[in-house]
Amino acid sequence: MKNTRLENILNQHLESFKFKDYCPNGLQVEGRAEVKRIVTGVTACQALIDQAIEHKADAILVHHGFFWKNEAAVVTGMKRRRLQALLNHDINLYGYHLPLDVHPELGNNAQLAKRLGITLKRGLEAWDPRSVAMVGKLAEPISGEEFAQRIEQVLQRKPLHIANGHNIQKVGICTGGGQSYLGLAAEQGLDAFISGEISENTVHTAREMGIDYFAAGHHATERYGAQALGEWLAETHDLDVTFIDVDNPV
Repeated sequence: MKNTRLENILNQHLESFKFKDYCPNGLQVEGRAEVKRIVTGVTACQALIDQAIEHKADAILVHHGFFWKNEAAVVTGMKRRRLQALLNHDINLYGYHLPLDVHPELGNNAQLAKRLGITLKRGLEAWDPRSVAMVGKLAEPISGEEFAQRIEQVLQRKPLHIANGHNIQKVGICTGGGQSYLGLAAEQGLDAFISGEISENTVHTAREMGIDYFAAGHHATERYGAQALGEWLAETHDLDVTFIDVDNPV
């Protein structure tokens, strides 16, 4: 498949043109024209690039790509080494940030919710049809401790749990760095909110607004979107796709 055709397929399926994002979505670094073998992962770090080279990949598809707003524009040090490795081996880099968070089937939120037994109902930001945070429901109420154990079992990572001692059924979710949505979730009467990261003020918000908060790791909560997208590409377009999980404790 042509690298530009692959970009068009991904752009259309993820509707990337509808998002105002913090980075470019789509083909970020151009490599060889023909793509057959793809490596997917969470972040386009050096370790993932090195493994893609070992796999003789034509392309890398990630959630966290390059060229973020407010980062230095110069190509030096770490950025130079990453780009040099891609260009030297003629590897295409595709990155999808917010479009891969919110896709209703393949997105990070949808994939994590599915694994945790959460049925997603709506966006947390009711005024935004592309709300990054979502609202869902567990089939039955469970204790905060039981839900923490479920998260640990699914992600193989113990979450940081700010508990309030009540049962949980209505759950807000935003993978990655979604702790700023906690106050809005509490205002809407949710029992709990799960994200990847936590800030100092998150603890006080959870305690004072009476909502459980689960910080389960930025990387851990966002492992599944790129993986699902790659599996979809393999099934629908006969591409050779391999997901590589580069360990990240954060």
